[in-house]
Amino acid sequence: MDRFFALTKYVRISPRKARLAAGLIRGLTVPEARLQLAASGLKGGRLLKKTLESAVANAELLGDTSADRLYVTEVRVDEGPRLKRGKPRSKGSSHPFLKRMSHFMIVVGKGKE
Repeated sequence: MDRFFALTKYVRISPRKARLAAGLIRGLTVPEARLQLAASGLKGGRLLKKTLESAVANAELLGDTSADRLYVTEVRVDEGPRLKRGKPRSKGSSHPFLKRMSHFMIVVGKGKE
């Protein structure tokens, strides 16, 4: 089975929130996954859709296959680096904030695994 993937790194969304959108498209065909991400209304869905389109373009270019026959075989959302910020609090102290980033990986293939 041919597998094609796309990787998007340093996306400014928490991995926990992005995994909600990733769970929607696992195992679906590419047209169904596109529809699911567009209808979800999640920020993670909008960002994952760009990575999905890149993986499909790689498959069409390198594998000479149609997007209608492809399945989403793997979706992975890994944690990236964290931006450490602080917000001033009372009595001269500060409260730390972690602004999390994610790395997306989507693998599409011809057969359903």
